[in-house]
Amino acid sequence: MPSPVVVIGGGIVGSCIACFLAGHRDVVVLERDPTYRFASTTLSAASYRTQFSLPVNVRMSLFGASFLEAMAERIGLVRRAYLVLAGPDGAAALAGNHAMQVAEGAEVALFGPSAIAERFPWLNPDGLACATLGLAHEGWFDAYLLLRAVREAAISRGARYVADAAVGLERAGGAIAAVQAAKAGRIAAGEVVIAAGRDAGRVAALADVVLPVVGRKRTVFVLRAPLAGTGLPLVFDTSGAWLRPEGEGFIGGIAPRPEADPDPGDDFDPDLDLLETTLWPALAHRIPALERLRMTRAWAGHYDMCLLDHNAVIGRHPEIANLVFAAGFSGHGVQHAPAAGRGVAELIRFGAYRTLDLSPLGYERVRDNRPMPEDEVY
Repeated sequence: MPSPVVVIGGGIVGSCIACFLAGHRDVVVLERDPTYRFASTTLSAASYRTQFSLPVNVRMSLFGASFLEAMAERIGLVRRAYLVLAGPDGAAALAGNHAMQVAEGAEVALFGPSAIAERFPWLNPDGLACATLGLAHEGWFDAYLLLRAVREAAISRGARYVADAAVGLERAGGAIAAVQAAKAGRIAAGEVVIAAGRDAGRVAALADVVLPVVGRKRTVFVLRAPLAGTGLPLVFDTSGAWLRPEGEGFIGGIAPRPEADPDPGDDFDPDLDLLETTLWPALAHRIPALERLRMTRAWAGHYDMCLLDHNAVIGRHPEIANLVFAAGFSGHGVQHAPAAGRGVAELIRFGAYRTLDLSPLGYERVRDNRPMPEDEVY
């Protein structure tokens, strides 16, 4: 009997791989935290959109949307648009992204300054040159419910989840012969998939492979303000701030400055200073009603950030034939997990992608230091 496919990481990316692959191959999933208390999946804002700057990401989003919308009631899915704003410096790029998105089959509208002011009267249009609004296949959902559903489906198809951490990768010639687990010991492997989120770079290093994926902490603030959230889209501001309705209030966030954005290690404390110094001023400028916002709570999760270009690394290692990557999603892993899971499963089963070509995201661009930047990342 052939050795199993060992998937390192049982979050939403690893679980989607197991879900699509189980029943065709023997699958073992190593997940060091079966409670998922600190998982990037469960701590994410769990949104999905078709508005990206690269065609491959739009295609992944469209498949992800069909996957999520097919289980809408089960995961508490809310269908709501993203509103992406651009100033004069970003107008040409946003208009170009819009043209590409529509060509790829996404339903997105483009607005000029006067239309922005008319369509969104609660928005301060100062400094805006254009905006795009998703007309379909965008929104948000409960990430934990999604993970639980996908994990249950994978197990029902035969995948075995093991509560353990990978501490070694045993190389034999041009392949990985086994994964060494902290408690279970040596697990012989026919294929090894690194889907370990923020720890993916560390896991790859166990095989002396460089994978530029590290953790980056992102804080989500739960806010109340004298503004009705009914029907409001998720807003991406030119400042980098984002905000969306949630329950009776809103959630929002903003990335810290690059020089104040180290690898967080095991730090999951919310960065409360960001609200006072950066997020609040940006939101109050763009949405005047938010000048009177108040925070009710906050939490922090970790992105698995690809330092090369803010894009996932998906596919086989060019020299280690049975080593496969699915990591570095840089904040859009939950929505792209279904497409990544299907693609990796096809690669392992058939030796090639059958439905969606994910080869632009392959490891070769890491090896060759050939960035392929995704610009619409928050």
